[in-house]
Amino acid sequence: MSAESYEQYLSRRVRSMKESQTMRITGLAKKMKAEGKDVVSLSAGEPDFPTPENVCEAGIEAIRSGFTRYTANAGIPELKKAIRGKLSRENGLEFAADEIIVSTGGKQTLANTFLALCDEGDEVIVPAPFWVSFPEMARLAGATPVIVETSIETGYKMTPEQLEAAITPNTKVLVLNSPSNPSGAVYNEAEVRALMKVLEGREIFVLSDEMYDRIVYGDVKPFSPARIEQMRPWVIVSNGTSKTYSMTGWRIGYLAAPKWIIAACGKIQSQTTSNANSIAQKAAVAALDGDQTIVEERRAEFEKRRDFMFRELNTIPGIECTLPEGAFYIFPSIKGVLGKTFGGQVMQNSTDVAEYLLAEHYVATVPGDAFGAPENLRLSYAASIEELTEAVSRIRKAFG
Repeated sequence: MSAESYEQYLSRRVRSMKESQTMRITGLAKKMKAEGKDVVSLSAGEPDFPTPENVCEAGIEAIRSGFTRYTANAGIPELKKAIRGKLSRENGLEFAADEIIVSTGGKQTLANTFLALCDEGDEVIVPAPFWVSFPEMARLAGATPVIVETSIETGYKMTPEQLEAAITPNTKVLVLNSPSNPSGAVYNEAEVRALMKVLEGREIFVLSDEMYDRIVYGDVKPFSPARIEQMRPWVIVSNGTSKTYSMTGWRIGYLAAPKWIIAACGKIQSQTTSNANSIAQKAAVAALDGDQTIVEERRAEFEKRRDFMFRELNTIPGIECTLPEGAFYIFPSIKGVLGKTFGGQVMQNSTDVAEYLLAEHYVATVPGDAFGAPENLRLSYAASIEELTEAVSRIRKAFG
């Protein structure tokens, strides 16, 4: 039986999903490195810094003390307390213990939310460029993603007019990702309030992914829609320790939302994974409650890298960048190189460009097609200045 013939046995939901391009490209880059090729990878969405020492020690102590059994499904009390403290201290949000759930990474918090709220026929509004998993998670839950395209002219942000035009009687959820993966855009308070004004009086939930809220630059201040009192019953806040504390592999994410939504997510989680890793939960307490000096030091280093990438990429013909306000990605428009021939191949879309850069110049990027932006590339600057310098040099040579 051929591989294609097995497709008939797969569920409709799985067949409707796409593979994560970020995971595919990252995996391919690692394979090439293992083969001895000198690949500079700007594809991975994770900090290059190690997990802070105090966090590692907390994990080691958890093992030594035998904290290796099941925990409460929604998370250990001390971690929920630490999350509540973080949200109060840094985001101006007050949540009760039963309004928090800890999950196996930010992906699970988001997937749980879509599964808890969405049915067939529901629509989920997703501004593009979007994180690759948002539309696929909506499809997995049976809903239909409604993509709202933004542009470099608006800083890759959705306008209230665009939101209004996208709403239908079937709209169930709006996804708001700020700071944004992949564009680095951050909605300020006025912009968030303008969007939420459109939703007033409507039974539409807001899934606010705030995973990068500690990685912002200059005077930029993220603003959570959960801070708007009349929207509070409709907002689900998703966050985690992965990006801020270099804990991607520890897999700790969390939701803060009305308790009935948390209870529904808990029901799903109890029948899928149960509690998040017990050792990682103890480590996350140390991350959230510990000295935050290292967070600022690393944020400042990311800002230097951002400035370097913005300056250098904008000097390459055919490439145009906006200045990211948060996260650690830059999302250049490659419109100026599309339609041209490099390496004997016509660059028809961002996938062609990404594959050309990897195959011919050993630079791993992620094509914008995966993010709903076929004229862009996502480059992560979670790499050393030396690696970034080499990557830019190779990209300049590739399009010279």
